[in-house]
Amino acid sequence: MNEYDPLQPETFESPHTVFKELRATCPVAHSDAFDGFWLVTRYDDVVDILNNSDNYITSVRNVVPGSSTTGRRPPLHLDPPEHTPYRKALERALSKSRMQTLEPSIKKHANDLIDAFVKKGEGDFVEDVASPLPALAFGDWMGLTEPQTKRLWVAARNYVKAFEAFDKDLVLRTGAELGELSAELIADRRANPRDPEIDPTSSLIASCNADGTPFEEHLLAGCVRQVLVVGLVAPPILFASVVAHFAKHPEVLDMLRADPSLVPAAMEEFFRLYTPYRGFARSSRTEVELHGKTIRPGEAIALAYASANRDETVFENPDEFIINRPNIGDHIAFGKGPHRCVGMPVARVELTHALAAFVEKIKAVEIIGEVRMSNMPEVGPVSMPIRITPA
Repeated sequence: MNEYDPLQPETFESPHTVFKELRATCPVAHSDAFDGFWLVTRYDDVVDILNNSDNYITSVRNVVPGSSTTGRRPPLHLDPPEHTPYRKALERALSKSRMQTLEPSIKKHANDLIDAFVKKGEGDFVEDVASPLPALAFGDWMGLTEPQTKRLWVAARNYVKAFEAFDKDLVLRTGAELGELSAELIADRRANPRDPEIDPTSSLIASCNADGTPFEEHLLAGCVRQVLVVGLVAPPILFASVVAHFAKHPEVLDMLRADPSLVPAAMEEFFRLYTPYRGFARSSRTEVELHGKTIRPGEAIALAYASANRDETVFENPDEFIINRPNIGDHIAFGKGPHRCVGMPVARVELTHALAAFVEKIKAVEIIGEVRMSNMPEVGPVSMPIRITPA
């Protein structure tokens, strides 16, 4: 039974056309790809599953296709309550005050990258701007040296490309580079502890399980490795989608250039409109019936956030960009429930400043070549050649 085929070639709009049809006719679709999985496309169903962490767990399957080749990586790969101490340790280093101290450097990175692209006039926007930006932002947050930040970007970029190609051997090799970097960080922070309110690695080292025992070494290493890569995958795809939107709808870029105060609200609508996830997954502890389909324990259930955020029963005219949408706070671009994206504060800061810099410095954008789309679990551009007109 193959009701959804994630291996079909995609264009910028085609995934959303497929999701719309599935929401209407087959809201719980089965796919034979990647050893078989269910795809849930309606908003209410996705939210119900995300909020019911007692039954729908991540410790069996947390993404489709499966990517873990190096064991469990908290907090995503663990269920509550085991995942909670790891999450709290990371949240401690993501406070509002911490984001405020990071904001000037992240803003500078965004402006420097956009300035360099403006000088070139054209190029692959993902490679030149959207991909390095989150690496620079995470490098600042994690206290990496400049060489470490460069290693992080190269390793994460190669890891994503290997995953896009479904090359598990290459995923393993590039993942090992991220493992080496995480081991370096842990060793350095043990020797030279930093403020756990600021430094995420130091916060993890200083934290413990609910019973007071330190985190197991392999889980600590897995968590740092997860943090290093997870925030570098989705932001480039989302930012590229925004720029593609400007190419198709120049009036939106004109509106934001005329009133830059609208940029934060616009970014929230872009989070909804171009949510880059369709493969974060759960499995059920019990047999469940959903829209006439029987889902057995342990079977992978992919949650199409990108579809849920365009559900016409929740968001009026869901395929349109609508500034200050009345229920924009209902979008689930960052997930929901106990596994809601822990790095959300960094993503919001980096992408809002990136959008502001783009709007300020660029008057028009034109796509000048083939847009290469991501494979599952993401959805959106991973390569996009453009030409810009400076402001």
